[in-house]
Parts: sequence; structure tokens; C-alpha cells
Amino acid sequence: MNWLTDHKIPVGAWVADGVDWVTINAQGVFDFISFVLDRMIGGILWVLQSPHPLIIVAIAGALAYLVRRSAVFAVFVVLSLLFIINQGYWRETTQTLSLVLSATFVCMVLGVPLGIAAAHRKWLQEALRPILDLMQTIPTFVYLIPALILFGLGMVPGLIATVIFAIPAPIRLTQLGISSTPKQLIEAGLAFGATKRQLLWQVELPYALPSIMAGLTQTIMLSLSMVVIAALVGADGLGVPTLRALNTVNIARGFEVGMAIVLVAIVLDRFFRVNEPGKGR
Repeated sequence: MNWLTDHKIPVGAWVADGVDWVTINAQGVFDFISFVLDRMIGGILWVLQSPHPLIIVAIAGALAYLVRRSAVFAVFVVLSLLFIINQGYWRETTQTLSLVLSATFVCMVLGVPLGIAAAHRKWLQEALRPILDLMQTIPTFVYLIPALILFGLGMVPGLIATVIFAIPAPIRLTQLGISSTPKQLIEAGLAFGATKRQLLWQVELPYALPSIMAGLTQTIMLSLSMVVIAALVGADGLGVPTLRALNTVNIARGFEVGMAIVLVAIVLDRFFRVNEPGKGR
């Protein structure tokens, strides 16, 4: 076996050299990306933190009722946010929300077009499959290292790591939804003289909408699961008190933060979930 290990393929060295080359030759590009993402996160934070927390709670309750037409859900949203405020985690919750919403926005903006393209191009689907498998299975800490080198400490590397982990969901579910469009619908559209663009917007996307929205909710859940990982690279939010509770073996604080994360997850999931036909809200 020694002869095999003595001739180790330098995969790690190749990746390190690639990151070094990018750091030297494309730092301006990453600085620009960091600037844009930092401003996006800062804008969401300003919206959530500038008004009094009770104003945000009232707006969230009203939106919950408008979206779901359910007084029960609106009351649940209000009580959940009031509980978070009562436990003293409002600021951390808004920071986590800004990270999750920013990551979800980036994932959907990039993932939905890629999913559509993969559904229409078999070669792209086959090329993306191993890349998406790698993105979801490789340990998160591995790509935190180049993210730290390229973007430094803060919310941006946490956002990048979250996007890498979560973006396979919208890509795959969008591709599945578009590919599942019945041939009869496609043929009917062609029979009426629809162009490829019209078929996409008027036939395929409406049919695939439940699958795309499932990708959205999956992206939100996956992003929330990354809050603790993001805290390791300097991202603010609920991951910070979670890590402190872990380091000090503080069961009470850990349970409080865990409840806050669960409530945020439930609220966001119910906001964006698409109901199945024939079922109530």
C-alpha cells in the first residue's frame, strides 16, 4: 500500500493554488460582490431594526392574515414574535432573518433560471448533477475556508456558505417541475402557435409553480439550518448565542435560542408554502 500513498494525487494543493490565484488576480471582483451583498443585508436589517419591534410585529401579523386569510396564523405569528422579544433575542432574530432572506433571494435568482435551463438541456442537467451533489454533501467547514480568505469575517462569508449549501434545492425542484409538465399541455400550446417563450411563461412555469415554491421553502429551511455555521465565520444572529450556550453548556440559553429558531422557521415556512388544490389554508 505504501506505493499508492507515496504517489498521492495533490487535489488539496491544486485547490489551494486555485484559491491563491483567485485571491491575487480577482480580488476586486470579490470585493464588489462583498460590497453588494453587505449592502443588501444592511438594507434588510435597516427595515427590520429601525422601527419599534412592536410595529414590525403588527406589520407581520397583518401580512400573515393577508397572505393566508387565517386569523389563527396571524395570531400565531404575533405571539411567536412577542415571545422572541420577551426572551431578549429580537436583535439576533432580525440579523438571522436578514441573512436567511438575502441567501434565499440569491438562491432563487440564480437557482430558478439554472433549473429551467437544465430542464430544457439534458447535457446541462447531467453536468450539474455531480456539482450539486458535491455542494450538498461536502462538509460545510471545507468551503468556509476559501470563503473566509476571499470575503473576510462577517455576514458575507456566512451568506456565501449558506448559498452554496442551499442553492441545489431550487435548482433541482425547478428542473423537476418544468420537466414534469405534461406533454399534452406542451402539444396544446404548440398547436395554438405558442413560441418557446410563451410556452415557458404560460404553460411550464404555472404548472411548475408548486415545485418552485417547494424549492423556496426548502431553501429557507436549509438557510436557517446554517445559522450556527455562519456564526463561526463572524455572522451575527441566533447562531452566536447558540454557540455561547454550547461552549458554556448553558441548557437554558440553548433551549431559548432553539425555540426562537424553530418559531422563525415555522413562520417563514407557513408564509411561503403553496397549498395543495382542494385543501384549506
